[in-house]
Amino acid sequence: MPEWYEEWFGEEYLQLYPHRDEAEAGRAVALVAQSTGMRAGWRVLDVGCGAGRHARAFRAAGARCVGVDLSHTLLRVARRMTDAPLVRADMRRLPIRPGSMDLTVSLFTSFGYFEHDEEHARALREMAGTLRPGGWLVIDFLNASAVRAHLIPQERVAVAGGEVDVARTVSPDGRYVCKTIVTQRRQRFVERVRLFDSAEITAMMADAGVAVRHRFGDYDAAPLGPGSPRTILVGSVA
Repeated sequence: MPEWYEEWFGEEYLQLYPHRDEAEAGRAVALVAQSTGMRAGWRVLDVGCGAGRHARAFRAAGARCVGVDLSHTLLRVARRMTDAPLVRADMRRLPIRPGSMDLTVSLFTSFGYFEHDEEHARALREMAGTLRPGGWLVIDFLNASAVRAHLIPQERVAVAGGEVDVARTVSPDGRYVCKTIVTQRRQRFVERVRLFDSAEITAMMADAGVAVRHRFGDYDAAPLGPGSPRTILVGSVA
């Protein structure tokens, strides 16, 4: 049986998140550039590149960006968005030469999708393994405490061509936030994301040889706190 992330990231996903636009991607990339000292010509790997909006922003900033994603549909859209090289692959098995990147990023919660924490740790080790000595790893994740505090159990969301019903729960063990999306055509999709806090991700990054240097709570470089909308961790390899 396919995992949820193998089925969900298609056209319906793009309709549900139209507000994740070029301007937001530009802000995220500007924060990454400022906090890592990114320069024109840097080799950047965008893991979970989706429809290519961050890859496009990295290319506009002068980086030599490569995008990796598992979704055929999103990669097809990305090829219309950016001239960055794009590769279909699983983040747990990145087909990237070790030590070849200056910067590797996982942006807009493109992480936390797996059933077992060892799979998440493996994905982080794969990302870290792509970096040269002194290279940078950036994880842009949800803020688990804010998700729990502000969870909207049920809502109807307007999308292109109609509406979808969205239901959200936290798993009984408190480890995952689960979202069920039902379209007007009665298609049903599920998202399940691990609710890692910043300390847990920091520890996994350390195990992968990456020391966190900066922590932010949004794309405008606000400090990370319990109510921050994002958890953005910027680390470097020794």
